[in-house]
Amino acid sequence: MMPIALAVHGGAGTIAPELMTPHREKAYRSALEKALRDGHAVLSAKGSALDAVEAAVKALEDDPLFNAGRGAVFNADGQHEMDASLMCGNTLRAGAVASVQNVKNPISLARRVMDHSNHVLISGLGAFEFAHKQKVLLEDDQYFFDDLRYDQWKKAREADEVVLDHSEGDRKFGTVGAVALDEHGHVAAATSTGGMTNKKWQRIGDSPIIGAGTYANDLSCAVSCTGHGESFIRAVAAYDVHALMAYKGLSLQQAVHTVVHEKLPKLDGDGGLIAVDREGGVVLDFNCSGMYRGHVGPDGECHTAIFKD
Repeated sequence: MMPIALAVHGGAGTIAPELMTPHREKAYRSALEKALRDGHAVLSAKGSALDAVEAAVKALEDDPLFNAGRGAVFNADGQHEMDASLMCGNTLRAGAVASVQNVKNPISLARRVMDHSNHVLISGLGAFEFAHKQKVLLEDDQYFFDDLRYDQWKKAREADEVVLDHSEGDRKFGTVGAVALDEHGHVAAATSTGGMTNKKWQRIGDSPIIGAGTYANDLSCAVSCTGHGESFIRAVAAYDVHALMAYKGLSLQQAVHTVVHEKLPKLDGDGGLIAVDREGGVVLDFNCSGMYRGHVGPDGECHTAIFKD
């Protein structure tokens, strides 16, 4: 029986320590801990890594602190377009959705794509139709409305800019994700996001793309990324961590360091990732000033952090 492990992230970016008030830091840490507890409860009950990462990400999607689910940012049309994906390291099955609207938990819709369709990635109106067919929870636009997000969007619209939400001013919100190892030795990864503020033309980043923002393989590891999506797509970042381990024999820490600190910077890839290997080793690394993150081990104790240790 393998040790269980779980890690989560809530985004990475230019997070300034001097702007992080004690109250705000407590709120972020509490939200990360809830996600860890929800995921760890699944693992402790002999549940699967896949169920654990879905539970953890759902908790983060339900918290407006993060740019996913309820806290999703506004696009150029003043609407919310959400992306999500998850992958099972045991079977290499995966599910993903892109540009979905009014879905309370996009990660659960991605799970339905994996379990109840012959596809990996569906998008837009087709994904919304599938959500209706699968009877997933839907919410009206007001559920996703947030004053801070709205003000952020107005500022970006006036400047005609597309903005990474966790890299603007003193408001730090971000893509969310989770990775896990269950007692059966299987790993899984999940990622969810609202994308970029004021994004146009149904832009899609790395979060719903298997191999870019999410990847899991029992032979090596599970990975969930956060950062500038275009760079992570071009780097095939999540898969590259696996490839460095599987084909070059690097350890998880070595593989993550190579991708985060050597490969991504060459592509203007600010951000980070979380990963867990098949022995239960966990790495949470980033090349910017901060990343909302946390992990929990077999003892059930939660550890959270925001800035570099």
